[in-house]
Amino acid sequence: MKIFLDTANLKQIKEAASWGIVDGVTTNPTLLSKEDQKFEELIKKICRVISGPVNVECVSTKSKDIIEEGRELAKLADNIVLKIPICVEGLKAIKVLSGEGIQVNTTLIFSPTQALLAAKAGARYVSPFIGRLDDISHEGMDLVDKIIAIFSNYGLETEVIVASIRHPLHVVDAALVGADIATIPFVVLDKMVKHPLTDIGMEQFLKDWSKVKR
Repeated sequence: MKIFLDTANLKQIKEAASWGIVDGVTTNPTLLSKEDQKFEELIKKICRVISGPVNVECVSTKSKDIIEEGRELAKLADNIVLKIPICVEGLKAIKVLSGEGIQVNTTLIFSPTQALLAAKAGARYVSPFIGRLDDISHEGMDLVDKIIAIFSNYGLETEVIVASIRHPLHVVDAALVGADIATIPFVVLDKMVKHPLTDIGMEQFLKDWSKVKR
């Protein structure tokens, strides 16, 4: 399973990239609003740190405008992936942009039918938002499982990005159902590294090492 970092914070991106486990980055308008940098300059900096896909969201709502905006965003760097929310206008734009060789991540997916339509339109990725479904007492990972099964049935090459991850168990569940990618906030990624028994073990080893004759 590939790991994307879900943030627009350059410091976090550089730190996680140094771990050697980050395959890409996802951003959105909410994440970008937290950063005190000009939008295009920040995206270019991120693309220089991360060689894999860097997802940037289109904010236009009409297909013609989404297409124009997407073309301009794609010029920022070779590894830009456009995020386009699932809707009729979005599907129209996905068909055109993907036909031009621009990779698209269809976002805000909350049903298997939305994912299927996005894949049919040419999306390179679909992003089911599991945390938001969990928040309203729906089993978010069931959606991921169904999407993977449908894509497998028909040999669709669209990759599934598990998004809206809240905690490490979401990552474990995503891996267990065979998701292609999990996009993970830095705070969750940091928790994935840690375990209290590891801390205890390291502390004991260091204490014993101090007693070793050298």
